[in-house]
Amino acid sequence: MRNTTQHRHRCDHLVFCFFISSIFFPVLAMSPGVITTTHSLTRDQTLVSGGDNFELGFFNRSSNWYIGIWYKNIEQRTIVWVANRDSPLRSSSGTFTIGPDDGNLHLLDETGESIWSTNQSRAENTVAELLDTGNVILRQENDKNPENYLWQSFDYPTNTLLPGMKLGWDSKKGLNRYITSWKNLDDPSSGDFSFQLDINGFPEIYLRKKQMILYRSGPWNGLRFSGVPEMKSTFFSFLFVNNPDEVYYSFYLNNQSVYSKLVVQYSGELHRYTWNPTTKSWSTFWYAPKDQCDRYRECGVYGICDTNASPICKCMKGFLPNNPQAWSFRDGSAGCFRVNKLNCRDDGFLTLKSVKLPESGTAFVDMEMSLDQCKEMCRKNCSCRGYTNANISRGGTGCVIWAEDLYDMRLYAAAEGGQDFYFRVPASDLGM
Repeated sequence: MRNTTQHRHRCDHLVFCFFISSIFFPVLAMSPGVITTTHSLTRDQTLVSGGDNFELGFFNRSSNWYIGIWYKNIEQRTIVWVANRDSPLRSSSGTFTIGPDDGNLHLLDETGESIWSTNQSRAENTVAELLDTGNVILRQENDKNPENYLWQSFDYPTNTLLPGMKLGWDSKKGLNRYITSWKNLDDPSSGDFSFQLDINGFPEIYLRKKQMILYRSGPWNGLRFSGVPEMKSTFFSFLFVNNPDEVYYSFYLNNQSVYSKLVVQYSGELHRYTWNPTTKSWSTFWYAPKDQCDRYRECGVYGICDTNASPICKCMKGFLPNNPQAWSFRDGSAGCFRVNKLNCRDDGFLTLKSVKLPESGTAFVDMEMSLDQCKEMCRKNCSCRGYTNANISRGGTGCVIWAEDLYDMRLYAAAEGGQDFYFRVPASDLGM
């Protein structure tokens, strides 16, 4: 028997498709709308969110079966979360239920063995509910307070970030939320690519292939990530929280009738999609890496990437290429070296405008300092290589200082994005 989802996509007549699908896989919306110890979910049932936005149920890929969540009202079934991505069912005879002994959600195979569970502390009178945000939650039957959820799928994303989901760290829960690609189109198990927040220094998000960095967003500057000028949009609102309890990024839709999601693809790209109801397809709103300058450390140490220049790599003022021959062949990965040495006492600062800030994992951050105070601190620290505002909104506040070599900078057109960066040069270079 062919995969039902693939079969449905190839049908030209929706009525016929529905008829065929009903013959092979009759699907019934589950009542009373929650999973309990007495109301389990089997292959021929789904759980639908209160506003009909999302649906939870069984789906199959390459003869394996999974519990997943998809959009209810989009004909092209789009999976946004998979419970047992790395523990597939080998047959369709599974049951998604609340365990009567521990109150956890369990996925049972045909023998009744639990192959996946929410694995929380024992609780009684629990129910599982699918919210209209696409979040499936485990809670006490009479307690709908989000602060008291026992478990939620939003804490365990797979390859998709939905509006309201958090990408980042929760120190109280001991959670690091990040998205990881599918293995391939027919295998939702954990793939090689991930998009995750680094909370060290001045936090930013990295796209990785296993441990190899492919792309970074640049740090959050109060308005957007400094390397993502496309975040200037009327469709979305963005939130970045950084406090002792949590460091995370999230996004929200300004128009609730729009569907949008951020996905890390098994091909190694990051895509923000929006649903086009006219064409009935997902449109790419933004993706990364999108050009040569998005490649991690494309121009090496003290190099700046500019897609409007030829070659795209150039050295910062007062620097020359480490490997002139490779530079002439348009390979700037060896970076640049400083021609005139710093002497600390007489050094000054030059301004780079509209740049993606340097890699920031070891940067010093003080949100209370002014830019003048930041400059003075940098001047007194002979190791300081540059500084800038931590937050460029409301005229600029806070201080960030880099005391190590500068990597992975790129230049934007003034109207696009980036921010001002002040880098240290010897007095002899100030007039250059």
